[in-house]
Amino acid sequence: MSMRCLIVDDEPLAHDVILKYLSDVSFLANIGQCYRATEALEFLSKNTVDLIFLDIRMPKLNGLDFLRTLQQRPLIIITSAYEEHALESFDLDVCDYLLKPFHFDRFLKAVNRALAEHTLKSNAGTKTNVGTATASPVPNVATEPGQIYIKSDKKFVLLRLDEICYLESLGNYVKVWEEQRFLLTPRTLSSFESQLPAENFVRIHKSYILNKKFVHYIEGNTIYLKNATQLPLGKNYKHLLKQLIQG
Repeated sequence: MSMRCLIVDDEPLAHDVILKYLSDVSFLANIGQCYRATEALEFLSKNTVDLIFLDIRMPKLNGLDFLRTLQQRPLIIITSAYEEHALESFDLDVCDYLLKPFHFDRFLKAVNRALAEHTLKSNAGTKTNVGTATASPVPNVATEPGQIYIKSDKKFVLLRLDEICYLESLGNYVKVWEEQRFLLTPRTLSSFESQLPAENFVRIHKSYILNKKFVHYIEGNTIYLKNATQLPLGKNYKHLLKQLIQG
């Protein structure tokens, strides 16, 4: 599945680096380059874009304000030399945040994540009769303590709660992550929050619920898991930091 990409950055050198990396990734196709966010607005009005590599500090209109103007957003990977914008960026549901200068391995991790989200959205869009994203209990089936049924791809899958690493909101769906795989289910994150045991699971961001047993360490506004996954700590959830550490 090819993704149509747009580079939005006021630095020509940044374009050169991203173009070089793009040439080595088969599922990415560059369709445009803009040096101002205002220029990107005009480009998007005439072209379909799946993924934007977006700088933040640009003249006239910065990247985050540009992002707020978009009613229908492509996937966004921030490319910035300033780490202080990371928390605000994740609150805007960006796919990833690359801190300049970044190497190809970090770039590849970001675009692979973007591809996974793009594939999920594309597959979800082809399905019919999905309806409103609500809880989907299994009728007349009881679960043992410490287990939960997840509806995924027309099947009900029984999972152990202690094997669920974290849950990630994706529009009208939730990705339920174990360490090596995830299940996509048509539910809201809030419906899981009311069902999962609070002594084990905690909401850390408007888009994430985390199983505390998988926390490795916390640095700044980033939570590092034992499998090297990085999750953002939302500004409205910082009061839970002590609970996470104790967990």
